[in-house]
Amino acid sequence: MLRDDSAAQIVEFAVSLPLLVVFVVGIFDFSNAFTMKQKLTNIARDAARAAAVDPNNDLDTLTPVSVTDAFHMVDDFLLAQNINDCGLTFNSSPAGLTWTFIGTGCATGNVTVIVNRGYYYPSSGATLPNLTCTSQSVGTGQMAVISTCVSIQYPYVWRFGKVASLLGNNTTLPAQISGVAVAMNEN
Repeated sequence: MLRDDSAAQIVEFAVSLPLLVVFVVGIFDFSNAFTMKQKLTNIARDAARAAAVDPNNDLDTLTPVSVTDAFHMVDDFLLAQNINDCGLTFNSSPAGLTWTFIGTGCATGNVTVIVNRGYYYPSSGATLPNLTCTSQSVGTGQMAVISTCVSIQYPYVWRFGKVASLLGNNTTLPAQISGVAVAMNEN
């Protein structure tokens, strides 16, 4: 008999194993990234709500209560979830009504938290907020809605790109995962 297929299963397994590893790592890595995105979005929304209900009569001070509340909600959440806060500290001087906090203690990048207590957008035709919480332009005759915007940018190390390179694919994935939310100021 000239045909012997006793080693064919080993060859098939050796050929399919790298693809299987890419799929498994991709599933875990993308689900972890999605979970992180959801966590960041949820805490940004909660922090924006907390700041938006605080009075705005102290916004001319260096450390308003509303901004302090938003910052501590984000930082405490990260620590409670065992997520490295990268040394995030409350040490920001405002640029107008926007405070930016940066944690530089991570080797993979910086954590950035932005709180804009004077975020405004048009009452109709508004778009999603950007990561810098820059106010949207309000057209002539339109009413502006004054709100609070909170943005969190967190460094994320992907494992999928390294595994995909085994198959010859150099995948470039974003270095940060972010969450941003807006809540209308109540007073």
